[in-house]
Amino acid sequence: MQLFRNIVFTAALVGLLAGLAMTAIQQFGTQPLIVKAEVVEQANAEKAAQPHDHAAAGQHDHAALTAQEQAAAAKADHHHDVDEWAPADGAERFIWTAIANVVAGVGFALLLVAASELKGGLTSWREGLLWGLAGFAVFTLAPSIGLPPEAPGVEGAALLDRQIWWVGTAVATAAGLALIAFARSPWAALAAVALIAAPHVIGAPKPPAPPAIPHDLEHGFVVAVIVTGFLFWAILGALAGFLRPRFADA
Repeated sequence: MQLFRNIVFTAALVGLLAGLAMTAIQQFGTQPLIVKAEVVEQANAEKAAQPHDHAAAGQHDHAALTAQEQAAAAKADHHHDVDEWAPADGAERFIWTAIANVVAGVGFALLLVAASELKGGLTSWREGLLWGLAGFAVFTLAPSIGLPPEAPGVEGAALLDRQIWWVGTAVATAAGLALIAFARSPWAALAAVALIAAPHVIGAPKPPAPPAIPHDLEHGFVVAVIVTGFLFWAILGALAGFLRPRFADA
């Protein structure tokens, strides 16, 4: 019971601090790019929704639209059909982002601390940092190779297909890293490489249309999300390694 209490207390505090830190980092990294992408997406949607003059355009029909315009038109139709709620810009968006980050931080901290307890528990911030970097590889880096983070205006493949591939990639990467770290044999190393590579050999589901935002903006968003994820996991792991011994000794 004492061990369970230590895990929960450590994960709650670590998740809170890491989630708030991630929220602050996002304000300078991903958030400005999201705003730019939303502006472009809205402009594309308005352009695609405008009626076309078929006579003046020489019978310019839907089939002649670019793939980007078709994607924007589809999104515009969807938004007209479904009244989706979204937080208002400013304080409301910041608060909901912080809440989501803290919830995610607590969940990931629970996974990290509980998994590390199977190997005797974290003893220092350096050990926690290594576990955090492993979490970054499992939950951010490996999935992003096949399914890069999607900015507004980027249409992904079918949600269920993406979820299946993402979960399979995370599980395979975690299993491969565990074999590398804890199994001491050449066969285990070969199996680890095969596990880590398998999802990428199979391939991630492909989006139905190219992004409706500029390539530079999309690329910048992907890089910003991955860098933010790296910092989040580094902070989460180091904090877990720093705090866990203190709760254990309490």
